[in-house]
Amino acid sequence: MDASSVLEFALFLLVGFGAQLIDGALGMAYGVSSTTFLISLGVTPAHASASVHFAELFTTAASGVSHWLNGNIDWRLFRRLAPAGIVGGALGTFVLTGIDGQAIRPYVVAYLAIMGLIVLSRAFLPRRQAGDRWRFAAPLGVGGGFADAIGGGGWGPIVTSSLLGAGNSTRFTIGTVNAAEFLVTVTISASFVIAMLSGHWEDADGLTASAMPVAGLIVGGLIAAPMAGRITRRVPHRPMLAAVGMLILTLAGVQIAQIIGG
Repeated sequence: MDASSVLEFALFLLVGFGAQLIDGALGMAYGVSSTTFLISLGVTPAHASASVHFAELFTTAASGVSHWLNGNIDWRLFRRLAPAGIVGGALGTFVLTGIDGQAIRPYVVAYLAIMGLIVLSRAFLPRRQAGDRWRFAAPLGVGGGFADAIGGGGWGPIVTSSLLGAGNSTRFTIGTVNAAEFLVTVTISASFVIAMLSGHWEDADGLTASAMPVAGLIVGGLIAAPMAGRITRRVPHRPMLAAVGMLILTLAGVQIAQIIGG
């Protein structure tokens, strides 16, 4: 292993640590952050998504276990979200490996910006009374899984922000969405493999070029995952909502700048 490979591994270890700490604690950003770094190195969107989802096989499993041990999972919501996310993830992978997924980016970014404003407002408005605020969890899961496959990240920003925007508990929303993400990630990763083996993904060559960054993402994410569950359990509701809202708006702003600049 040469010096450049070691440096690349160390860089992505830090990226993976920071991204997973944010993702596990706030319910979003690992995929978007990691994919953005890979694309900045010249990796194609499909290759970046496949690489990040392979890394997430390990990090989402660790994060899900952390949230489970900390009692952050609502299993009723999980049973609605996970199957729908699996369907959306498989469909999104099929689309991404067949056409240019960048075509729908502006629509996803616009949605994220709106949801960011809604979530941020929840930090300052009176808290809504408890109730069944996730009756639309199934279609939301399909959309989140689809966007996650297309963009290499999007499950958390779309699903978490929508559920929080509807007034759901911060702790249980983040914990449940993170736990369900593991099954969505397994589906998307398997779909990439199937697309490659079946010949549907014609541009599958060259995936091994990002092996060192992916290794760094995995190690960094595994280090951070156990910490995230404790942060979610202990941080108060309103500061967490404010942090999530600002994060969504920041991510949307970065994506808008990339679209305009591209």
